[in-house]
Parts: sequence; structure tokens; C-alpha cells
Amino acid sequence: MTVFKKIVFFSILVAILTLVGYMSYIYYVPYSEGVRSGELIKISKKGYFVKTWEGEISQGISGAQIFKFSVLDDQQPVIDSLKNLQGKFVKVEYVERLRTFFWWGDTRYFITKVEKETSPYFNNGE
Repeated sequence: MTVFKKIVFFSILVAILTLVGYMSYIYYVPYSEGVRSGELIKISKKGYFVKTWEGEISQGISGAQIFKFSVLDDQQPVIDSLKNLQGKFVKVEYVERLRTFFWWGDTRYFITKVEKETSPYFNNGE
């Protein structure tokens, strides 16, 4: 193997390892974790070539503060729960990533758990 071929081979190897390391870091190391609650006003699957699940929670009166989030495709129970709780007051647990990739979603916030919550605005919990 010539010196040139060795340099090209190791350069490609380093580039691949760097890319894999970066993607692993983005996926496995969360920037923050938390809980938010509000009225679930939107859940939809959107995109031209890569469809991703996106949603919005209103955290204030008349939608003054909106929390936008994404849901990974492998979280099917969460997606189903969000669909069933559309228009209801919910509490969601999320993981915030440092960055995202276009095939994951539009936001850096990824929902991992959702449950129905009692609304502070109505006595009947709707």
C-alpha cells in the first residue's frame, strides 16, 4: 500500500469515526430533561420526504406561550396517547437535545411520556 493510499484510508476512517461519534453524542447525551404541561393544541405528522411527528402545547391563556415539540417514530405509545388527548390538558416529559437531525423532527424537544392532567382553568378537568 502506498503512502498516498494510507493517508486517504486513514482520513476516511477518521471522518467516519468522527461522524459516528458526533451522532452518538447527539443521540445519547441529552442537553436537558423536564416536564411541561398545558393544552395540547396540535399533533401532526408532517414533511415532504421525511415525515416527522410534531406538536404544540399552549401554556398560557389564548395561546400566548406555545411549547413546540417532536416525537420520535419509535415512541408509538406516546404518539397514540397524544392523538387521543388532542384538545385536553396534558403533562409531558421531554428530553432536549443539543442538536437535531432532519429525520428526527423540527425541534430539539422530544416527548418521552404523556399523561392527562387536570386543567387549572376548568373544574371538570377538561
